[in-house]
Amino acid sequence: MIDPDSRPVVDLTDEEARRALPLKWGTVPLDVIPAWVAEMDYAVDPVVLDAVQRALADGITGYPLFGWDPELAQSYTGWSERHFGWAPEPEAVHPVVDVTAGVRLALDVFSGPGGVVFPTPGYNAQFGLASITGRDEVRLEVPASADRCEIDLDRLDRLFADGAQTLILTQPHNPWGRVFTRAELEGIRDVVVRHGARVVSDEIHAPLVLPGAEHLSYLAIEGTHDHAVAVVAASKAFNTAGLRCAQVVVPSAADRALLANQPMARNDSHSPLGAVAARSAYDLGDPWLASLVERLDQQRALLGELLATHLPEVRMRPLEATYLAWLDASAYGHADAAAVALDRGRVKVSPGESYAPGTPGHVRLNIATSPGRLTEIVKRLAKAWT
Repeated sequence: MIDPDSRPVVDLTDEEARRALPLKWGTVPLDVIPAWVAEMDYAVDPVVLDAVQRALADGITGYPLFGWDPELAQSYTGWSERHFGWAPEPEAVHPVVDVTAGVRLALDVFSGPGGVVFPTPGYNAQFGLASITGRDEVRLEVPASADRCEIDLDRLDRLFADGAQTLILTQPHNPWGRVFTRAELEGIRDVVVRHGARVVSDEIHAPLVLPGAEHLSYLAIEGTHDHAVAVVAASKAFNTAGLRCAQVVVPSAADRALLANQPMARNDSHSPLGAVAARSAYDLGDPWLASLVERLDQQRALLGELLATHLPEVRMRPLEATYLAWLDASAYGHADAAAVALDRGRVKVSPGESYAPGTPGHVRLNIATSPGRLTEIVKRLAKAWT
C-alpha cells in the first residue's frame, strides 16, 4: 500500500539505472558514471508508476484523444494554481508529444515567417527548430564571461527591428539554471509588444525551482496572452519523458481556433499512457515532488562544497532551478573539458559546445543522483582536469 503523504526519493543502483535509463546509462561503458542527459537516477514516484501499471492492466494501449483532453487540462490547471498561484483556463491546455514538439508546433501555427531568436547557451535539442519550420535561427549570445546569464533587451530589440518575429524563451532556463524575475519577464514583454512579435515559452523545468527562487509563467504577466504560448510537462520533474505527453498552453481564443483548424498530422501521436502519467503527477504527485526538490537542494549545496574542495577554479553560475549545473572549467586549460572528463576521469558530462558554440571549457553536469555518486563524479573530474 502506497502512503500518499510520505514518498521519499529512492536512489537507483547502478544495475537498476542501466535497466531504467537505457540512453543515460546504457550507452556508456560499465566503468563510466553518466552525468549528462537530463534524466534522474531516482525511482519513479510510486503513485505515478502505479497509475501507469493500472492503465496497462486495463489495456490502455490504443490511440489517445485527438485534440483537447478535458481531464488532462483540469489536472494541469489545478496543479498550476497550487504551485504558482496562477493557472490558465482549462480550454487553453492541449496535449502534444513532448516540449520540443510543442515548440515546433507553436512556431508552425502561430509565428510569422521572420527569424526566431534563440538565446545561447540554449537547450541543444532546440538548435535547428527554426530552420525545420522554414525560418532563420537568430542567436542571442550571452557572453561566456557573464556571472549571471541574462537576456540583453537592447540586443533583443535590435534583432526584432532587423526582422525576427519570435523569441524562444526557456524559463526556468536550461542550461543556465536561471529563474527569470517578474521585472525581466516584463522587460521581455515590452520589447516583444513594441515589435508585434511572439513568444514561445518553454517551461518544462517549472516544477524544479529550488528554494530561494520562484517560478512565474510568462503567461502570468499582464499583456502576454495575445502573443504567447507556453509549453509545459510533468515529464522532466517525474522522470517520465519516454511516455510522451506534454502540454501547450494557448491562452488566446483566436489562437485556439487556429490550432483547432490544423490538420491532424500537425499535432498527433502523444501517448495515452503519457496522459495517465501526467494526470497522476499533477493530481497526486505533490508529496514526491516536495521530496525531490529537497533532495536537489541538498545536491546543489553538496556540489558547491565539492567544487570548493576539489575544483576551486571551476566557476558555477547560481543554480536557481533544474538539476543541471552550467560549469566553466576553462581555468584548467582544456578546450574540450567533457572529452577530457570521459577519457581521463570516466565521467560523461555534456559538452558546453553543444549548448553554445564557442564556449571552450564549459560543461553541463547533471546532479540528480545520489550524494555518494555525485561525490565520486566531482573527485573523478578533479583527477581528469587538474
